[in-house]
Amino acid sequence: MGVVRQFSRDVSMSAILAGIVSTVIAYAGPAVIVFQAGAFLPADIVASWVWAISIGSGLLCMGLSLRYCVPVVVAWSIPGSVLLLSILPNVDFAVAVGAYLVAALAILFVGLSGMFDRIVSKLPAAITAAMLAGILFGFATKLFVGMAGQPFLVLTMFFAFFIGRRWFPRYAALAVLISGVAYALLAGQISGPAPALHLTTPMWTTPRFEWQAIVNIALPLFVVALTGQFVPGLALIRNSGYDTPPARPLVTWAGAGSALLAPLGCHGLTPAAVTAAICMGTEANEDPRRRYVAGVVAGLVYTLFGFFAGTVIALFAMLPAELIATLAGLALFPAISNSLTATLSQPEHRDAALVTFIVSASGMSLLGLGAAFWGLVFGLAVHALLTWRRARNEAPVVIPPPPVVPREVQSPMTDSTDRGSRSSGGRP
Repeated sequence: MGVVRQFSRDVSMSAILAGIVSTVIAYAGPAVIVFQAGAFLPADIVASWVWAISIGSGLLCMGLSLRYCVPVVVAWSIPGSVLLLSILPNVDFAVAVGAYLVAALAILFVGLSGMFDRIVSKLPAAITAAMLAGILFGFATKLFVGMAGQPFLVLTMFFAFFIGRRWFPRYAALAVLISGVAYALLAGQISGPAPALHLTTPMWTTPRFEWQAIVNIALPLFVVALTGQFVPGLALIRNSGYDTPPARPLVTWAGAGSALLAPLGCHGLTPAAVTAAICMGTEANEDPRRRYVAGVVAGLVYTLFGFFAGTVIALFAMLPAELIATLAGLALFPAISNSLTATLSQPEHRDAALVTFIVSASGMSLLGLGAAFWGLVFGLAVHALLTWRRARNEAPVVIPPPPVVPREVQSPMTDSTDRGSRSSGGRP
């Protein structure tokens, strides 16, 4: 009852709106990538996938925000969704679920052991950022492919995005969705009747484990979750002036939630960054101690959308395919920009990071292993080679100190001369 009473005192209309807007933006951008990644799957499997990531995000948002009185916003892994775009058509979904579970258990182990900071510090930030940028880059370029069939639609959304980035950057993705839907309505491109509102039933998929999928899917999911989601998510919380929650419970709960929901289709839950910024700014509340309400409201909206995941998917299915592709591609621009900045920020790591980026963006496959894995392997190999060579070539030359002559072997003349020099201030 004390929590309810405190929440009722702290609730404000601005915090409610911030929580709603942040969730709508999540479905306008990152969720669209999930819809595309699941285009080759049965509709009930995709609905269960959206149900799992929505319910998991909602429960973690509400629980952690109320526990720490901080607007903790949890969502699904965006780079993980993009990674699955090229993998799911060629992998049985049960095998993919097995890889999801392995990645989630690895994150849970990191959280329980308190190894988060140590693991992240061992991976060169430029290389992990380059892998993330490469994964996202190949997907984002597809938004311009739609210009051949729908040039005016794509250009309308394109300029709406950058107008939003200029004057209201936090709501740019929402502006893209509104402009795209408005154009499609005026052009008569939205087909079919409005879908009926009905509850979604989650579907269980028994995990199947294959080592190729663990290397191709689980390892990249694990790496990009820790470096591309947990690090910026926690940094945002700290930069917003909050000392809690600690990294350990946040990583632990995200890993546990991901593991429990993996058989229902969840590919990974991580702290949000872009949408979380809306809940942590002054737009939510002038008082930082009352902004946690926005995190709770975001969780409620996530949960509501999860219960009606099938209806949400049906609504997006009514939109033109070019609109969805453009919306998803533009939503990745901030993440690509941040990743490329981190990739090139350290001159000594640039060569290795560039190799990682090129290989990850190439879409190559070798020995049954995908581009994200090989990008990390080649990048780390080049990094090790260059740093080893530099350490050998730039080893400091150690000049031994002059030998110390014991006073008992010093000549009386030398001793008296030294005393005379000291007494005269060092002058001859």
